[in-house]
Amino acid sequence: MKQEAFMFICTVRANTLKFFGVIAVSLAVLCAAVLSVPAYVPASTKAVAAATENVRYTRIKTKDDVIAFLAQFGWEVEPEPLEEMKIRIPEEFDKVMKSYNELQKGQGLDLAKYRGKEVTRYTFAVTNYPDYKGTVMANVILWRNRVIGGDLCSSDVTGFIHGFEKP
Repeated sequence: MKQEAFMFICTVRANTLKFFGVIAVSLAVLCAAVLSVPAYVPASTKAVAAATENVRYTRIKTKDDVIAFLAQFGWEVEPEPLEEMKIRIPEEFDKVMKSYNELQKGQGLDLAKYRGKEVTRYTFAVTNYPDYKGTVMANVILWRNRVIGGDLCSSDVTGFIHGFEKP
């Protein structure tokens, strides 16, 4: 039996080698540049992280623990809550609940993780809200001894609502 041998010959000009060399070096530089750029973190996220770095959100079991939690933000409240009640986080968020959850996300919390869960909400009267004559309430939402949400708000017609941080 006769064997036939095949040979494949490829010729490359010096200019072609230079071209692919430049492409390879360019890709290496691009990869190094991409890997050395720090991740983008929005300024608001940095501010929330810095502001809440030393705030304890866990081991909140009693109304006194809730009062101590609010004190971490500088809030003083009446010693007895206006209300302590069990509520259920809705499975589906309507427009109002989506807006409220955006407020929570702004302070590093997210109620979406607790959809359908029964939680406890404490409401306290705030006694040291600056430059406001009306009634201000602090709401703190707990699930399994952990703060998962809350706000400070006024029930007046021209009222307000914001997170735990002082304005």
